[in-house]
Amino acid sequence: MSDLSVKSREDIYNALVDVLHEMFEIPKDRLKPEANLYTDLDIDSIDAVDLVVKLSQMTGKRMQPETFKSIRTIDDIVNALVPMLLEEKQ
Repeated sequence: MSDLSVKSREDIYNALVDVLHEMFEIPKDRLKPEANLYTDLDIDSIDAVDLVVKLSQMTGKRMQPETFKSIRTIDDIVNALVPMLLEEKQ
């Protein structure tokens, strides 16, 4: 995402949808903000760790473990990434 031009919450969401689609081959029409990673998208704990690693590589930032433990939906990930990626630019 740092390798992308992230200017808004929507940019973060769209980049995340692309990552989830590419990594887990989930159809984009299933990747809604309210989609639960575990129950709706069948992402398991190993997949979740892979996702955190990928997001760290893309952003150049580490998500705190306690933050990731509270994530359940795609929107939760976006909410965690917004302060990391947007507030630093102000």
